[in-house]
Amino acid sequence: MRNALIALCLGLPILVGCGREEAPDESLAYGIFAELLAINTAPSGGPDLRPAVEALVARLRDGGFDDEDIFVLAQDENLPNLVVRLRSPDAEQRPVLMMAHLDVVEAKREDWTVEPYALTEQDGYYYGRGATDNKAGAAMLVANFIQLRREGFEPNRDLIVMLTADEETTGAGADWLVTEHRDLVDADFALNTDGGLVMLRDGEPRAFIMQTSEKIYASFEMEALDPGGHSSLPRSDSAISRLARFLVALDEHRFPVDLNETTRAFFSRWAEMAPLGERELITSVLEDPDNVMLDEHPYYNALARTTCVATMLEGGHAENALPQMARATVNCRILPQSSVAETVRVLESLAETEGLTVRQVFDSRPSPPSPLRDDVIEPVAAVAAELWPGIQLIPEMSTGATDGLFVRNAGIPVYGVSAIAEDPDDIRAHGQDERIRIESFRQATDYWYRLVKTLSSY
Repeated sequence: MRNALIALCLGLPILVGCGREEAPDESLAYGIFAELLAINTAPSGGPDLRPAVEALVARLRDGGFDDEDIFVLAQDENLPNLVVRLRSPDAEQRPVLMMAHLDVVEAKREDWTVEPYALTEQDGYYYGRGATDNKAGAAMLVANFIQLRREGFEPNRDLIVMLTADEETTGAGADWLVTEHRDLVDADFALNTDGGLVMLRDGEPRAFIMQTSEKIYASFEMEALDPGGHSSLPRSDSAISRLARFLVALDEHRFPVDLNETTRAFFSRWAEMAPLGERELITSVLEDPDNVMLDEHPYYNALARTTCVATMLEGGHAENALPQMARATVNCRILPQSSVAETVRVLESLAETEGLTVRQVFDSRPSPPSPLRDDVIEPVAAVAAELWPGIQLIPEMSTGATDGLFVRNAGIPVYGVSAIAEDPDDIRAHGQDERIRIESFRQATDYWYRLVKTLSSY
């Protein structure tokens, strides 16, 4: 593969690494990004994804795409998905699918230091809900598609962009597209902007992380019921007290460190390039997992074990009454080699002491790992090395869940290559003041532009 790329470079100066003649339109990417951030695609925005999709369709039409290239499809009219195709005049290979999602999790203005549903430039960052998860990815893909069309670029295979409307909730859009509209999104493999990263340590890029698998997503409702009573006669076994004791026990529980093929490869390779102060810890993960302490390193901890954490609470019916009900939502991210059933057994064991019931909110679906294909890994790594000289590619199991779950289950391998440079201990997706480095946005846009041309040039 590497020799083939060298040979192609000798004949095609526009290819990445060969003195390419074009560059991504950074102002276009910025404009689309700012426009998307200003549209509230969280639940408080309707949820209604139509304004975001309509804005992107207008951009695409202005960029030269027509009805034969643009597909707006929805099971729910308020949650349209957008599929765009850049066609090859003479396809030599099967298509490449590129993925992002347009919906975001909720953001409350009173919790943020800036307006969440707008782009704010400050201290070298772009702030806004969806800055990294995942409107930056959507903006990059759309801007680069428009740029390629304007250049008259003719790929050697069809290129497809799939933008979904409900990744942060049910994932039904991606599931529906790959099952009911497979002809529109079928591909040799998929590249996901919603996975992977360029890992920064002390502000320096240390590794190009490519997501090849994900943890299993599962949520549970833990409920305590009680007849209640007058608050002037408190009891230690009130519903809220029992739930609180369970939550403390859950917080203190540690699932065992259990490395799989991907995470063992990750820690083994990362040990060679991690900051010196972390190398002993990483060695302990590999050699003495039963005694390693990872609480101060959330990223490593999430890679190494199943995790469960309370994310929502409700309970009580009056300020002067003992609660008749207390309920917590517990979100678990389960190692793919483990199972939901094993996690349920742990939750039930902790809940039994306090008389709580355990109910899974919805069915979970495993995400099979994607194979480490040379025809994907080599160009991904080669383009990364151009932008970050000397950087090494490391496969990763994502600690979160993405639409890649549904695409993988449909038989299309998925590789998360966001190319966004960030510190894994300062990832603010889903949190307060979500942000992306301005330089990271610029570099990732350039990365995707180069990668697409590398993968689809004659």
